[in-house]
Amino acid sequence: MASVAAAPSTDTQQKPRLSFWQIWNMSFGFLGIQFGFALQNANVSRIFETLGGTEIALYWLAAPLTGLLVQPVIGYLSDRTWSPRWGRRRPFFLIGAVLASLALLVMPNVTALWMAVGMLWIMDSSINISMEPFRALVGDLLPSEQRTTGFAAQTFFIGVGAVVASSLPWMFTNWFGIANTAPAGEIPPSVRYSFYLGGVAFFGAVLWTVLRTREYPPHDLAEFEAEKQRSAGFMNGVRESFAGILHMPKTMRQLAVVQFFSWLALFSMWIYATPAITSHIYHTTDATSKLYNEGADWVGICFAVYNGVSALAALILPVIARATSRRVTHLLCLVVGGLGLISIYFIQNPNLLLVSMVGVGFAWASILSVPYAMLAGALPANKMGYYMGVFNFFIVIPQVVAGLILGYFTTHVFGGQSVYTLMLGGASMILSGFLTLLVHDSDEVRLTDDATADRPGYDDLAPANPQL
Repeated sequence: MASVAAAPSTDTQQKPRLSFWQIWNMSFGFLGIQFGFALQNANVSRIFETLGGTEIALYWLAAPLTGLLVQPVIGYLSDRTWSPRWGRRRPFFLIGAVLASLALLVMPNVTALWMAVGMLWIMDSSINISMEPFRALVGDLLPSEQRTTGFAAQTFFIGVGAVVASSLPWMFTNWFGIANTAPAGEIPPSVRYSFYLGGVAFFGAVLWTVLRTREYPPHDLAEFEAEKQRSAGFMNGVRESFAGILHMPKTMRQLAVVQFFSWLALFSMWIYATPAITSHIYHTTDATSKLYNEGADWVGICFAVYNGVSALAALILPVIARATSRRVTHLLCLVVGGLGLISIYFIQNPNLLLVSMVGVGFAWASILSVPYAMLAGALPANKMGYYMGVFNFFIVIPQVVAGLILGYFTTHVFGGQSVYTLMLGGASMILSGFLTLLVHDSDEVRLTDDATADRPGYDDLAPANPQL
């Protein structure tokens, strides 16, 4: 059983560079995690509607509210956990994987709406238990000059997992002849089998990381155990999670603003891409028409394309970052992504939407990696998981804001033209890119200092002291 205590800072320790396969192994679990998220995002609304649900947006509040609580608390607890056999983060990987895999197996077999809503809470909580420590693991194990590569590797697996998992119902129907329809109140077989395969993939991928990755022990075990009685505990995690937003390091505060506008743009796309593309390009708002459903299907293809592009872009981002900087890399990717969203207004040929999605794919890859790489260098090592969890607030907050204001703008300001909402999202993404230039990147500053001092200090992996 893993002990729970406060982890001392490892800022003075030299961390070795890891090989390609070590980074691959520590990131592979994200493939399974994305299987869970992609199946959830693509199919849970369908399950709600099948079971007679009408307040879809209300039911979906479970996801952001769950992440708001679970991620910082799990980060707090994982910072204070150490097992000689299982390490610090890996116990949470495994616990979350078991629970999430079981939830994925149960979800397509629910028979009542209340069961589906409850299972969404359980499934989303379980996925978050596994996901949050993965972000902290990069900061734990990788030297600062490899962190962009580490988060990019996670982004690669996110892209691959999203493309495959989102396509599973279509694959089962078109490749294996499994029905995608069912009697009223029943989940189609193609969806059920997709969730079954997702449950197996989730557990298998996370287990690979658990078994193939080793973590560094606390520098001072005596100090680690001495702190056990002073700060451990679930309620401490809950209390400090929400207090932590008031005590964020300077870099984290700056990145929070960047995250807010970039994720607001993403939610505008996820919520309004279908009505925007079907009305503006396919020129129909009749959801029962063949033309509308062709447009809606094409939106799915567009989403698969940007996720696929993000997987490939993740391999390029470290090269761009080394040639420029992480701030400039994020700026370029967000500007390209914002222009991609804005370009939808000028498109009438659906095939050209795939060009727009290339830009969105680069932005998505950068959003999932570069801010975390910059953040990791500014955090104290003994609070890496905790602050990574608190950072999740700035994904949840724009999601709530999007739900509250974008509908008003679309209806009352844009006259019901959803394509203008996508353009607003594009502008928000470009703004977030330029705001990135204001971020204090501790690793970048240290690289400059080390070069000035004529010493190979950039291999010294200790993050700079955060400015509180």
